[in-house]
Amino acid sequence: MIPRHLYDSDHEMFRDSVRKFLETEAMPHHEKWENDGMVSDEVWLKAGEQGFLSLAVPEEFGGVDADFRYNCILNEEIARSGCSGLGWTLHNDITVPYIVRYGSECQKQKYLPRCASGELITAIAMTEPGAGSDLQGTKTTAVLDGDHYILNGSKTFITNGQKSGLVIVVAKTDTAAGAKGISLFLVEADLDGFSKGKNLKKLGMKAQDTSELFFQDVKVAKENLLGEEGRGFIYLMQDLPQERLSIAVGAVASAQALLAATVDYTKERKAFGTSVASFQNTQFKLAELATEITSAEVFCDRCTELLLEDKLDTVTASKAKLLTTELQCRVADECLQLHGGWGYMWEYPVCRAFADSRVQRIYGGSDEIMKLIISRDLMK
Repeated sequence: MIPRHLYDSDHEMFRDSVRKFLETEAMPHHEKWENDGMVSDEVWLKAGEQGFLSLAVPEEFGGVDADFRYNCILNEEIARSGCSGLGWTLHNDITVPYIVRYGSECQKQKYLPRCASGELITAIAMTEPGAGSDLQGTKTTAVLDGDHYILNGSKTFITNGQKSGLVIVVAKTDTAAGAKGISLFLVEADLDGFSKGKNLKKLGMKAQDTSELFFQDVKVAKENLLGEEGRGFIYLMQDLPQERLSIAVGAVASAQALLAATVDYTKERKAFGTSVASFQNTQFKLAELATEITSAEVFCDRCTELLLEDKLDTVTASKAKLLTTELQCRVADECLQLHGGWGYMWEYPVCRAFADSRVQRIYGGSDEIMKLIISRDLMK
């Protein structure tokens, strides 16, 4: 293995604590959570006690003010554990950083301590039934009326949607201004007119609550505008590189874990009087996957270094997401094939990993969007 100079001893101590926590507090319960369609509130609170939530939150607001390498470690260990129901990645890497970067002092004091403790679970509501990846096609509106904005619209496929107590809602404050008419709002789940639809049943990630959200004349106080009016699209674009890197890091770690499990399985599985691992086809398949995974890990580590230096651009992050999520899906498919019929059984981790991996090429920007971003840069 290539040494990973990205992490020092403190990071590895953190990794060890995360791994032990997941082994005791998450993995034994994950099957139940899959049946329930969501994880427990208790695991969020316990994660908060251990300092695993809202890692970027400054200490004055109850966080640990850690650099993004700690987020990467958390994401890697979650992916390796197979506990795909934990919504911490969205909370830590996407929603809470919006409040840290663009929130007012009052907003930070009100929400960040509870985000760090696990008492307040967050979500971000971008996707709409008819818009998909087209943020400029947002139909949800927020009309200023005195001291409040009146919010109307609907969202779908919202991760943490059922459990969220605070949702960052993307809405149009000026329907005629295109991207310049988009704003972000901090919307508390108990506001009148805000309702949550059913917990959506999915192909994979069955322990992750994913919801429809509805807003009917919801009165959102002016002070809950996040950042400046009309700058929401800019905020979203500025933060997408970190979101896509986060997805890429998890994709590589998932592929690594699946490869290791498959190597072990092929050594044990017998066919035609010998182990499956002894066949040249098996060895070549595993060798190819191992090589691609190592290459992807090196690329992700470099992207993380760029992020820490505030130099990770949208194109590079899009390449990382495109490369790693396609690789993750290919690894899951090849490893399932090497498991034979047992690979199609839900009790085997490879089956769950196959189902869980598919959405990686859709959320955070689909493969097609990634290719569009990359190709536009090539054609400049």
